Amino acid sequence: MTGTEIGNTGPEPAAGGTRAARGRPRSAAADRAIVEAVLRLMERGVGVDALSMEGIAREAGVGKATVYRRWPGKDVLLLDVMRTLDEPPAEVRGESVRDDLVEFLERLRQRGLAKRNSALLRAMVSHFHSHPWLWREYHDTVIRARRELLHSVLRRGMARGEIRADLDVELLGELFVGPMLSRAMLREGAELPEGLAERIVDCVLEGARPRE
Repeated sequence: MTGTEIGNTGPEPAAGGTRAARGRPRSAAADRAIVEAVLRLMERGVGVDALSMEGIAREAGVGKATVYRRWPGKDVLLLDVMRTLDEPPAEVRGESVRDDLVEFLERLRQRGLAKRNSALLRAMVSHFHSHPWLWREYHDTVIRARRELLHSVLRRGMARGEIRADLDVELLGELFVGPMLSRAMLREGAELPEGLAERIVDCVLEGARPRE
């Protein structure tokens, strides 16, 4: 890792991630090539700590300056790579709290089944946890939106009488997503069978429904 890479020897970048050079339009093709280069290197077994801006540039077939014009350091680049792996959360249909929760967890299951994304996410999440500013940026731009969507589903269920209104929304959300995230990201090789989302939702809902 070079001494110019942010997150190790330099100051934290400003929130908002990437920065392009003034007066020079960015090439979307070059951006994609650089992000794909990171993904290919990691798929080949190159660890996050072993990645270098120079190696990424070689893999992408661009000059080192091209990479640095877009990302001032490796950690800022990794943050954008993580964002490309996380599609924005889609709105749920709102027909019933059970259906919405199943749909939400099924998306997590499908992401876990995508072996490429799952392996990369495990490696990068571990790296992000050791760099607080990186985790904060990832949380604020990716995780927060998913959590807010889940909480909105739970609050709607409470308003409709499908879930007890005295429950802690944040804790309840963790009870729903925790088992799926554990299998998808923390337990390598754990099975993610069809119907798992339904089983998790039904199990947690059984304890969360209003009491007679």
